[in-house]
Amino acid sequence: MTRFDATEAESRKELFAATVTAHRERGSEFCTLEPDETPPDSDDDLVPWIQFGGTTVALDCTDCELDRLKELLGEYPDFRIDDLESPEEAEGTHVNITTHSDAERLAEFFDAVFQQAFGYPADYRAWAVSI
Repeated sequence: MTRFDATEAESRKELFAATVTAHRERGSEFCTLEPDETPPDSDDDLVPWIQFGGTTVALDCTDCELDRLKELLGEYPDFRIDDLESPEEAEGTHVNITTHSDAERLAEFFDAVFQQAFGYPADYRAWAVSI
């Protein structure tokens, strides 16, 4: 693991938590996390991303990914969807999720989103692309 990427589950969670902590300490608008490449079973060529700022988790997803995300949220009662936006010119949905969780809980959630909603394998590489 470098300072900005990780491939093992615990290292990714440490990276995600450190990214959230650095974002909060700096008072930046948001931080952004991305996997290394598109999911293996994806029909879409776009690499998904997760942004976090303040108390909001934001991401874009397809209809199938949104269904899996909603199912995942059942395991995270402290996270709730506040806004779903599906512009006509876009093929997916922009999701805003509100939470007041600590960095470790956010890190756990981010890793679960990449694997369960976006379909990444257990050994995917994640990057902190902005803090």
